Amino acid sequence: MHLTTFSSKSLQKQFNTVLEFNENVYKEKSSEFIAQIYYVESFEQADEFLEKVRKKYFDANHHCFAIKLISGDARSSDDGEPKGTAGIRILNAIEHFNLMNVMIIVIRYFGGTKLGFGPLGKAYYQSSFELLEKSKIVKMILYQLISVQLEFNYVSQFHKIVNNLEGIIDKSEYTELANFSLLIKPEYVNKFVNESNNATNGKAKIQILQSYTYIKS
Repeated sequence: MHLTTFSSKSLQKQFNTVLEFNENVYKEKSSEFIAQIYYVESFEQADEFLEKVRKKYFDANHHCFAIKLISGDARSSDDGEPKGTAGIRILNAIEHFNLMNVMIIVIRYFGGTKLGFGPLGKAYYQSSFELLEKSKIVKMILYQLISVQLEFNYVSQFHKIVNNLEGIIDKSEYTELANFSLLIKPEYVNKFVNESNNATNGKAKIQILQSYTYIKS
């Protein structure tokens, strides 16, 4: 389960992304383009990956990249290549697959032969496109966090409600009462509250938290 907490209500119900690192090597004439993909949730996290890549491939001529976040924000860099040949082409590949929260870095080793504006842009796009073609794209679904406390004799009914509404029990603790940390899709929250109150005669203590998380479907 991929679990990261968000605090905004204005989040998409679902989005596509790539969670696992992958790499593709593309060659055009004498140049080599090494495309790598990373899952990121912020520009700060992306900067950390970029710094590591620059250190590892310190002898490369260019480290071009593009980032697309679920907020809709995007960033790209040609890193010394002619303007419009690298970063935006990488971003175009990301947007072609309709992906968010991803970063692609393309490391170029110049082989001595200039490619020209068109072929250079195509090389950056193609290296990124081939990378995404062989990467595992997953769907992330939005859930809301809920805290529930109830008496033990209602636990079986509680589990039935959770299962019927496709909920996920993240944590459970049994003391004098049964305590649960629960994940429910936002569109089912009101139904969950109503059904739980009906099942427990209003004795369930339910706290709807203004925190959200995405989970891989």
